[in-house]
Amino acid sequence: MTTICYFDAFSGLSGDMLVGSLADAGASPEAIVSALNSLQVGAEFSFDRVKRRDVSAMKFRVTVTETTKHRHLPGILKMIERSEIPERGKRNAAAVFQRLGEAEARVHGTPIEKVHFHEVGAADSIADIVGACLALELLGVDEVYCSAVNVGSGTVKTEHGILPVPAPATADLLTGVPVYARGPAMELTTPTGAAVLTTLAKGFGSMPAMRIGKCGYGAGDRDFPEHANVLRAMLGQTSRASEATTVSVIEANLDDASPQVVGYTMERLLEAGALDATVTPIQMKKGRPGMLLRAIAAPEKQEAMAALIFAETPTLGLRIYTAERRVQARSWVEVETEHGKIRVKVSGDGSYAPEYEDCRTIARAAGVPLRQLIAAANYAYLKQTK
Repeated sequence: MTTICYFDAFSGLSGDMLVGSLADAGASPEAIVSALNSLQVGAEFSFDRVKRRDVSAMKFRVTVTETTKHRHLPGILKMIERSEIPERGKRNAAAVFQRLGEAEARVHGTPIEKVHFHEVGAADSIADIVGACLALELLGVDEVYCSAVNVGSGTVKTEHGILPVPAPATADLLTGVPVYARGPAMELTTPTGAAVLTTLAKGFGSMPAMRIGKCGYGAGDRDFPEHANVLRAMLGQTSRASEATTVSVIEANLDDASPQVVGYTMERLLEAGALDATVTPIQMKKGRPGMLLRAIAAPEKQEAMAALIFAETPTLGLRIYTAERRVQARSWVEVETEHGKIRVKVSGDGSYAPEYEDCRTIARAAGVPLRQLIAAANYAYLKQTK
């Protein structure tokens, strides 16, 4: 079984909220504090129980005892390397800081080796990043996912002056991630929180198919009247439906495109990475016959799909909307027939089907009817599984 951690960032995310939510979900606060003390960053660490809009949550606090105005990436990486945390936790923490450094370098137009880590290089941010990576290790998390991220709105005061929310580094880190703004006009997602999850998360959007084992709540600094200012961490195991993701549906009504052009467009869409592409006959206004062309794709590919449809068809408009895609767990089994090897797709409930492209290729090469080869593959699979 795979252990999953899904973060629900409905009130944004920050480093201290990440650490607090994972401690509340079961990561030992004592083990986290002990490991963070090995960093020797000039700070003290503690956890305490608080309430945010009557939701009980864990607050992770960092009290700085020594002030260092600037830190550089090489020094931070050495600090992480000599810390007393598991190796994978060290690698993850180093990767988070590398990503953060690259974002700061892009925003300020500075080579990464010359980036001065201001807020993100302070003791509390180092503790947040290392603490979050350590807590995930303590909980045995294999895969991390996150909801769409509430970034907040308004402005934020930084070392570089007053900046719009999300701050430039945060916006850079969240490129390609689904975000929105709701609640008080303030920064809800920090560069530290964005760096951790954009480095470690496998995906952003709907909750993956999982059996929830425990939930933890990490408290933010303020208590809002609109909603509980907490980050929720949901821990669980994978379930039979191995894929539950957000997809984009891109569709167009066509009444002046030839079937050959539409068929070719479907081929192009699938070659470009569409998860599926279909054509449905429809009757349009004034009784005109037409076709509904629909492609399903990962959100990051929707613009490429839209551009391809505009290029290959005469349509002047598209509809794009979000849907949730769930796919049952499946695996591949290779079977031997008298004409060659064929892959068989097997679903979690035991259903099976020979791979069409394998059957098609071998049928052409062997000069046998396709239906005969499919039957042979079915027989070989049943014989092999008895």
